[in-house]
Amino acid sequence: MAPPLHRRALLLSYFTVSYNIIEGVLSIFAGSMADSIALIGFGLDSFVESLSGMIVIWRFRLHGKISAEEEEKAEGKAARFIGYTFFILAVYLLYESIKKLHLREIAEPSLFGILIAIVSLITMPILFYLKYRTGREIGSRSLIADSKETLACSFLSLALLVGLGLNYFFGLWQADPIIGFVIVGYLIKEGRETLAGGEDEE
Repeated sequence: MAPPLHRRALLLSYFTVSYNIIEGVLSIFAGSMADSIALIGFGLDSFVESLSGMIVIWRFRLHGKISAEEEEKAEGKAARFIGYTFFILAVYLLYESIKKLHLREIAEPSLFGILIAIVSLITMPILFYLKYRTGREIGSRSLIADSKETLACSFLSLALLVGLGLNYFFGLWQADPIIGFVIVGYLIKEGRETLAGGEDEE
């Protein structure tokens, strides 16, 4: 592994984790202010994605310092923990989305939330490309897998933008909990794939 590529992979992973943490904090803040379950769910997902990024950082930092078998077992355990976290968040968001539709709890339009979604929609595809290309050059399956999660976040950002935009410009408050259901589906999909990956590492 060429040192410059290794450093680039680490820098991309550090950026991913830092960006997701900041995005998560801002999204939950904006979601709490607007009572938007879609924004809160997007923020919670950002935190879980940052945990996934931390695993990639850990692998690169410890590569060669412990045996491959120890590395794979530890990553498998960490992946299972993250997988269960996805499911816990999915249950919470499903409950909140159903409650908001049933009780007609209307989210306030959020221009701040729209700006967060736009920034994410611009940033995530670029980050995906850089991580995927670096992963291919290094031959790192974990970085390539992480890049695909970043690409999936791009689609999630688009869904969020559509939902927030419909509420902001047209007053369609139902779009907010409906996007909550979209995020639930995404979390379940990510949870299943993460758990499957963790089992493969055993």
